[in-house]
Amino acid sequence: MLVLRYHPASPYARKVRIAASALGLTERLELSPTDTADPTDPIRAQNPLGKIPTLLFEDGSALYDSRVIVEYLDHLAGGGRIIPSDPARRFPALRLEALGDGICDAALLIRYEQTTRPEAQRSASWMELQQGKIDRALAVLDAAPPSGPCDIGHVAIACALGYLDLRFGGAWRTAAPKLVAWLDAFARETPAYEATRS
Repeated sequence: MLVLRYHPASPYARKVRIAASALGLTERLELSPTDTADPTDPIRAQNPLGKIPTLLFEDGSALYDSRVIVEYLDHLAGGGRIIPSDPARRFPALRLEALGDGICDAALLIRYEQTTRPEAQRSASWMELQQGKIDRALAVLDAAPPSGPCDIGHVAIACALGYLDLRFGGAWRTAAPKLVAWLDAFARETPAYEATRS
């Protein structure tokens, strides 16, 4: 049995869970809740970065981060399933995954600034820098929402948008109507999206 160290609110762990579902591997994953802020949580011994998601094997070895885990799961399912093998589809899918992960990276930095730093020490310019990354990415995606068969790029974008909904009240939706419609369709076609909602 593979063990996935995760937190329900993590968009990266959600990406792995949705990918596992798409690949028919959900039953092979045991979910293990993780508190990365707790120094006694074994995650720091399992992954020296102390980050989630981390995938544990029966022999105690581990894989991280979400991109590597999804690559392994795709391999386990026969390859070329959620990460296309054909270069004409593979690299656009990986680029879209990087865009989704980048939105999450920026959103998490804003979230940490707002929740872990004392208010007097928070940097408005830092948060504006991160918000600019998110806004530019959303504008690109709204101009040309993901299309074609579902791949890891679609999953990553959906998880990024879900995280913006969770932590920032869905404020992104007003300026991105085409992307809202795309996410609604993705949620209808991908039951694991709602099943993994935090």
